[in-house]
Amino acid sequence: MTGLKNDRLLRALRRQPVDVTPVWVMRQAGRYLPEYRSTREKCGSFMSLCQNPQAACEVTLQPLERFDLDAAILFSDILTIPDAMGLGLYFVEGEGPRFRKVVSTPGDIEALPVVNTLKDLTYVTDAVRVIRRELNGRVPLIGFAGSPWTLATYIIEGGPSREFAQTKALVYDQPEVLALLLEKLTASVIDYLNAQIAAGVQAVQIFDTWGGVLSASAYLKFSLAYMQRIVSALNTGPDGDPVPVILFTKGGGTWLEQMAESGCHALGLDWSQDIAQARRRVGDRVALQGNLDPAVLRSSPRVIAEEVDLILERFGSGSGHVFNLGHGITPDIAPDNVAALVDAVHTQSVKYH
Repeated sequence: MTGLKNDRLLRALRRQPVDVTPVWVMRQAGRYLPEYRSTREKCGSFMSLCQNPQAACEVTLQPLERFDLDAAILFSDILTIPDAMGLGLYFVEGEGPRFRKVVSTPGDIEALPVVNTLKDLTYVTDAVRVIRRELNGRVPLIGFAGSPWTLATYIIEGGPSREFAQTKALVYDQPEVLALLLEKLTASVIDYLNAQIAAGVQAVQIFDTWGGVLSASAYLKFSLAYMQRIVSALNTGPDGDPVPVILFTKGGGTWLEQMAESGCHALGLDWSQDIAQARRRVGDRVALQGNLDPAVLRSSPRVIAEEVDLILERFGSGSGHVFNLGHGITPDIAPDNVAALVDAVHTQSVKYH
């Protein structure tokens, strides 16, 4: 943490005292910002932007120029790992990610390689180094990866899904085939996050976007168990201290106690969970991150300030809270409302510290 002009995020993740509650926003670099849309247009496509370290740095820093955020998050995508496995990631406007190569048989899974980040994803680590240099200690940089389960759903379904029919068929009919894929993805994510840490990220988040679609027993077996292995395999930072890890399972409120025992430093909460109840359930084992409903940002600064105050009050006094949305910001949000959110968190949280 030494050398940072603003270390609130790292202190809060470690449940150390802070002057105000730190705040960052999932997808804070994105389509709601006109400057982001301009940079993406110049790059020609989303993947071209991701694979250009200078451009990725530019869009990572754009929200920090507008808002008094307490962290930057690496601009990339959770599906860079499947892309590096040779599946051919591309994006369809209005539909989301797709893969050119279909994984539909046990043989297809058997043939998938484990990703070597320094060979297959150098544009990501190059971007981390450029961003750290340009940040110059202003705020910490967060790295991230998708959870093995979430990555597996995209690989097996070929893109987004509502029913997850093919993936869930493997859960119940061919669990050993799914386990093979999850093993490869776990090894890939460990390598990926450790490479990001070596390149300079100061905290990491594991996005388990689709863990909440599983049954209770299946979540523990096919999602949390693999995330726990990732957490235990991450390297320390250059100062020898563990790099804070945030686990975010959308729809994961059922399993907060088990997630808190994973070795992570913080749990991300989606907007459906009550942060006061979550704090009672996990005690002082982990910090909590969240959890404003992203839809609140479609309202007015007055309503945003009121909703911020509700969450701050529900968390209560003391350390261990990182303010965030309960999921990613949507493209239709007015940037002025994000400014209102950030200002409200900093102004209204003083009394809790």
